[in-house]
Amino acid sequence: MRNFLGFVSGLIFGLGLVISGMSNPAKVLNFLDLAGAWDPSLAFVMGGAMLVTYLGYRLAWQRGRPLLSARFDLPCDRSVDRPLIVGAALFGIGWGIGGFCPGPAWTALPLLSSGILVFLPMMLVGLWLGSYGKNLSILASKGIVR
Repeated sequence: MRNFLGFVSGLIFGLGLVISGMSNPAKVLNFLDLAGAWDPSLAFVMGGAMLVTYLGYRLAWQRGRPLLSARFDLPCDRSVDRPLIVGAALFGIGWGIGGFCPGPAWTALPLLSSGILVFLPMMLVGLWLGSYGKNLSILASKGIVR
């Protein structure tokens, strides 16, 4: 049931991206082009998402636990360190260059445009490298590898 609800949630999210036009990299790039053909519609999409998230969290915290789990799964580490800053900067630079962030990139895949056919595999390589580096640093801290 949990996987099915995850699928339905992802489908609704993807449909929202397509309907709002956020799967179109030109729309994203126009939002980032403050000196040119600036398109503020992405700010309205983000604002709507923040409102829905705010209300959703307010409702979720009123419950003692999630519907399909014994407890809420929250991150413990709140530190702002070098890997976080570098990762955020790389994410933003990649988004600015390609016009895609991960969600809209997946929704644009059926278009089979050359941009998405380059961006998505490179995004997956970046995710793999990030997890590889994190796992390598954990092994090094335990003295397993140097």
